[in-house]
Amino acid sequence: MWEELIQYDKELFLFLNNLGNPTWDGFWMFVTNKFSAIPLYLALLLLTYIQFGLKKTVLVLVTVAFMILVTDQLANFFKYGIQRLRPCYDPDLNGLVRLVKNSCGGEFGYFSAHAANNFAVAIFFTFLLKPKFRYIVIFLMVWAVLVGYSRIYIGVHFPLDIVTGALIGLIFGGIFWKLAILAVDKIRE
Repeated sequence: MWEELIQYDKELFLFLNNLGNPTWDGFWMFVTNKFSAIPLYLALLLLTYIQFGLKKTVLVLVTVAFMILVTDQLANFFKYGIQRLRPCYDPDLNGLVRLVKNSCGGEFGYFSAHAANNFAVAIFFTFLLKPKFRYIVIFLMVWAVLVGYSRIYIGVHFPLDIVTGALIGLIFGGIFWKLAILAVDKIRE
């Protein structure tokens, strides 16, 4: 059963990865670049400040930094513990992967830290800011999905890597949001 799932994952990867073309490569390389999210993070910081004030915003920032550290390190733990090869290193896919970037990255890819971090940030700020900014969930989830797909598009992650990263991110985003709210409620402005 596990072998069948892995085979379907490889087939889905090849289908999605080979949908790409040079016209769109620059866009997807922009989306996958962690620095492209800086304007989004600055906007989230501003919205948090508007809703909570300075002291609580600092607490939220510390919580988000710790959340990203945890999801990122958990991804590394799984990558080196499971040791599933990235598509660009998989000998079964030799010559079939459309690798858009100059290098493939580390040898192992299960699960995607990009997906985990972006989905964690998306759900954290959705819960945090939804009372005042009702439709923020749409924007943040679309961004997280785009980042996840970009990892398949550029050839460095299988769909299962992305789905697992997204689920981990959603779980930890929810946990850290709850912790942040408990701490924020104790601070007086």
